[in-house]
Amino acid sequence: MVRDGRDARRPHGELVADVLAVLWAAGEPLTAQQVKKALDQGLARTTVTTILTRLHEKGTLVRSRPGRSFAYAPVEDAAGLAAGRMRRELEKEPRRDLVLKRFVSSLSEDDEDVLRRLLLDARTATAAASTAASNAADPGGAEPEDDA
Repeated sequence: MVRDGRDARRPHGELVADVLAVLWAAGEPLTAQQVKKALDQGLARTTVTTILTRLHEKGTLVRSRPGRSFAYAPVEDAAGLAAGRMRRELEKEPRRDLVLKRFVSSLSEDDEDVLRRLLLDARTATAAASTAASNAADPGGAEPEDDA
């Protein structure tokens, strides 16, 4: 693609998203050469290696060295990565309550219902874990059974 006589550049982050999509679809660690082949976009291997290295340095990917080349795998799935970005953005904001209020007010009814259900499930799970921890800490606190 050519724009104004120059090579057109991809929108910021598009190639990174493509690389992550390849790794998630693979379900196993891939080398830069394997990622390059899967992308099938005429990229230089060094371009793919640079992206993989930067993602590793950010903690988005882990790498191993099964042979002569590094193999890369994502630390989280797409949903986990998005949730992490959301959490980091929220942590930067001094008015967290306002950010959450605006976020919730922008949700569709279906998304609001999902969020309510998830919050209720989380509260139930926290209460169950707290009860289990209390029982484990005080095993003698239960009433003895009557053998009669």
